[in-house]
Amino acid sequence: MTISIRLTPDEENRLDELTSRTGRSRSFYVRQALREHLDDLDDAYAADTSLDAFETSGRKSRPLSAVKAKLGL
Repeated sequence: MTISIRLTPDEENRLDELTSRTGRSRSFYVRQALREHLDDLDDAYAADTSLDAFETSGRKSRPLSAVKAKLGL
């Protein structure tokens, strides 16, 4: 799939400097940045979903110190 994006002059300059230093293509770095950002978004949404499930479950949290004490740590 081909996607068109508009970069600011600063973003374009930074990307071009990086490609010049490394010899890799613009596409390589745009795909890498997208993959990393999508991974971060997936993690954030999973955390939000887990937190919502916990908060609506009625379960209670315990301080780490209480858990350690119960386990004898």
